[in-house]
Amino acid sequence: MATRAVLADLNAAAVAAGLPHTELESVGGVDAARRVAAGEQFDLVLLAEGALDRLAAEGHVDAASVTPLVLSQVAVAVPSHSEEPASRPDGPAFADARGAREALLAAERVGYSTGPSGTALVEAIEEWGLAGDVGDRLVQARPGVPVARLLATGEADLGFQQLSELVGQTGVRILGVLPPDCAIDTVFAGAVATTSAEPAAARDVLAFLASDAVAAIKTAHSFGTP
Repeated sequence: MATRAVLADLNAAAVAAGLPHTELESVGGVDAARRVAAGEQFDLVLLAEGALDRLAAEGHVDAASVTPLVLSQVAVAVPSHSEEPASRPDGPAFADARGAREALLAAERVGYSTGPSGTALVEAIEEWGLAGDVGDRLVQARPGVPVARLLATGEADLGFQQLSELVGQTGVRILGVLPPDCAIDTVFAGAVATTSAEPAAARDVLAFLASDAVAAIKTAHSFGTP
């Protein structure tokens, strides 16, 4: 879900460059991986790199075709009464990991996602020894529901989610990305599905999505290049 908007623009750029049109369907990563593993027919699969590696090991995507596409950083946000779309601030949310830990301890309800960024946050909380203090205050967003909605509706007063899913949302204020000493970064990649009816065309599209020609589109959607 984190890549749905950028993929739409990347797909449009691919078509403009003369490549075949790709019909996109964006769903939660867990659901996407399940459907691919079940043998549903797709040409391309776009997921977090770790999930794609697992699908490749199981023979559901061509391992040789796995290609990093975008780098996504986790940001921190709080509720806002402003109707202005949230913008990306300069710099990290906290000076260091200590600031992140203090914010977690001060929050009454902490929103996080079902994807890899949410898993990484829970692991960090456990590593910091805060599971006993924060565990019962964690609010996991339902699949397909952005953390921004939890903040805007008052279900959480501190939220962690990929920056691309927070920018442009109303009812939230983005404090910044996590500082380098506790950053949570996810590389999203693409691969050709073994069920593809047109694997050569799928490889051509995938190569374009990874090319420098579309780097500006990724930046515009608050993604980096891996």
